[in-house]
Amino acid sequence: MNSSVKLYGSDQFGLICGYLFHPVSGSRVISSEQAANWLLQEKDTPSEGFIWLHFNLANTASEKWLARYLQLSEVFYEALHEGVRSTRIEYVDDTLIAVINDVLFDFSFEASDVATLWLSVNERVVISARAKPLRSIDRLRAAVKGGENFTSPVDLLVHLLRDQADVLTLIVRDVADKVDHVEDRLLANKLERNRANLGNARRLLIRLQRLLAPEPSALFRLLNRPPIWMAEDDLQNFRQSTEEFSTVLRDMTSLQERIKLLQEEIAAYINEQNNRSLFVLTTVTVLALPINIIAGLLGMNVGGIPLAESTEGFWVVVCIVATFTAIAGWLAFGRERD
Repeated sequence: MNSSVKLYGSDQFGLICGYLFHPVSGSRVISSEQAANWLLQEKDTPSEGFIWLHFNLANTASEKWLARYLQLSEVFYEALHEGVRSTRIEYVDDTLIAVINDVLFDFSFEASDVATLWLSVNERVVISARAKPLRSIDRLRAAVKGGENFTSPVDLLVHLLRDQADVLTLIVRDVADKVDHVEDRLLANKLERNRANLGNARRLLIRLQRLLAPEPSALFRLLNRPPIWMAEDDLQNFRQSTEEFSTVLRDMTSLQERIKLLQEEIAAYINEQNNRSLFVLTTVTVLALPINIIAGLLGMNVGGIPLAESTEGFWVVVCIVATFTAIAGWLAFGRERD
């Protein structure tokens, strides 16, 4: 079992961390055995406070432990096996079921670096589960370790949503810095490989917005018909966190539009450069046309070639070629000015 603990970053039952929150004594760390005892005691004699258990789904023992000691909604188990879906929070069986997509802990600005966190939140128990390390939940763990106390399970959920909004804000800020750099290079006429960078950034923002944007209909129903056990302060904080999240999503949308306009500007600039190259090539071809025609005619091995016996023939031909070349150049460059 020690090898599996090192492999999955959890104990033998898949528990990564567990905390018991009390309104007076604050929070303390608990193990899976202590959590099981607390859950069994709560069935007989409910106490104050609530518990948060965070599991690693990469450990197959985690679902078995959940099914043994908790009566979670079937919707939660169905969500665990859905795969990657858009972020949503819904109220089912007197429980908040949340499917939250988040970036990986070692996020490297790739569209594939997104994974899912599943939560089940009721009046006394908060269950979170993930298969890969995620940034937002790690920030929440750091806040609890730092001594921050939470008064209710919804307060914990609100803090997680705000952490996710902060992570998205940092991502948008980093992408905006990269876009600024590309724009500066464009103004300096030094594109290099910046077009590929813009495409990657735009695909990243589109995927993050598609996966991380909460379903408006589910949030609307939840905010208008909240659970009975949700306090008014928690509801207000939840509404504010939703507004903050919406602000981040609007910033992502505006950044996408900015990248789109910048891509169009780069495409127009490249087309202009290509047109100039084609024009130069066409001009050179036109200027070389008179000398090629005359050289081809005079190079024919037949009798009757004019000026063949004249001592001034070479200079006459040069003057004819220069005249026709000058006329062709005037016509070409005159069109360029128009």
